[in-house]
Amino acid sequence: MKKYIAFLRGINVGNIRIKMPDLKNAFQDMGFQNVATYLQTGNVVFESEKNISEIKVILEKGLTETFHYQAFVLLYDFDVLDEIVVKYPFQKDESNHAYVIFVESESVFEELATIAESVDEEIARGNTVLYWKVPKGESLNTPFSKITAKAKYKSTTTVRNINTLEKMLE
Repeated sequence: MKKYIAFLRGINVGNIRIKMPDLKNAFQDMGFQNVATYLQTGNVVFESEKNISEIKVILEKGLTETFHYQAFVLLYDFDVLDEIVVKYPFQKDESNHAYVIFVESESVFEELATIAESVDEEIARGNTVLYWKVPKGESLNTPFSKITAKAKYKSTTTVRNINTLEKMLE
């Protein structure tokens, strides 16, 4: 049995409302084991014997059918996520948010990484992720946040706070 982390894009914002007990039950109904959810934003830790490609197809199809929305899931092996978190390059402090931007598409990753180099913000390139340190209260107001909020990036990216990721890895 291998441990995985799923990040569901865009739930519990706008019109897509999913209760975490219902999400947990959906994962269990799809055959996944030791399912745990974190916060209300679609963070799920679970175990499976299937490979990551199979799991992604099962989850997106199953969640779309169960909750009647176009499900988009970013999926990571537990050890890969642990490595991503360990490599966060910025000093964490109380006046800033520490984020990881997960990017599924390589072309979108390259595009966003190039844009990140041109803005005056603390953004660093990781392996298929961008690390972002932003002052508290400014997460939606910076030039880079406005770029990442564009519709063309929504289906291939999701942002998570490093503190949430650390809790998921405990």
